[in-house]
Amino acid sequence: MERRRASDFPQELIDLLNRYVHGGISRRQFLRRAEKFAVGGVTAAALFQMLRPNYAWAIQVPPDDKRIKSETVTVLSPHGNGSIKGYLVRPATADKLPAIIVIHENRGLNPYIEDVARRLAVANFIAFAPDGLTSLGGYPGDEEKAAALFRQLDRAKLMQDFLAAADWLKSRPDCTGKIGAIGFCYGGTVVNQLTVKMGSDLAAAVPFYGMQPSAEDAQKIKAPINAQYGELDTRITGGWAAFDAALTEAKVPHEGHIYKGANHGFHNDTTPRYDEAAAKEAWQHALDWFNKYLRA
Repeated sequence: MERRRASDFPQELIDLLNRYVHGGISRRQFLRRAEKFAVGGVTAAALFQMLRPNYAWAIQVPPDDKRIKSETVTVLSPHGNGSIKGYLVRPATADKLPAIIVIHENRGLNPYIEDVARRLAVANFIAFAPDGLTSLGGYPGDEEKAAALFRQLDRAKLMQDFLAAADWLKSRPDCTGKIGAIGFCYGGTVVNQLTVKMGSDLAAAVPFYGMQPSAEDAQKIKAPINAQYGELDTRITGGWAAFDAALTEAKVPHEGHIYKGANHGFHNDTTPRYDEAAAKEAWQHALDWFNKYLRA
């Protein structure tokens, strides 16, 4: 399938897609409202297919790359759903390293997030990407089914699963004891919550377009935060100013980057919302941040 850009579509249609992705409207409602953009023989269903993820585009580091070693592991989560499975990736030739927990979007552990974990391993970190859908059988390999499963999750138990995964990662013998967190969309929100709940046990955080904690919760944060936002993602980006002020008041080292003309999901290189320039700059900010605070 030919790669398309967000600029190939009306912004109103991209915004409609964002509402669908976040569960604000159903697929049927999306298709009905997308009909106004179906011109020139292109149907609303065809537009939907053009906007869907193509995971072949996300493979920047192949699973069999000789620089890394990967495995699927199960972490016990007694206060959550009992256990959570995840994708653990390490450099092939390293001893003790800092580690990073990778939190997925609201679809579970899909191939894009697995590739993000491999990218971090290539950058000389241990990376662990847990699958929040473990309790319901795991990521099903289909975005529609994944979205339906995600709506069934007990979010409080799921947060306990992520906390258990972070604690397990931090205590691994091949980890230096310093861990960071990176997450995207729903995962960005989870990363912000991990900074609140983990305090000084988390050494750095890079949330991508995640909902911000309250000013009260921000006072509990100790981890340096480097937040990434798309300018056109006003629903999320609009909360940065207040979060920035709260972090300043709490004396938490932080940066916020808002990428001009970028949409929600701009780092996800499987959909037209991907913005290559913004994604590359944001990724470099993430690596620089983790290198600064996890290797010190």
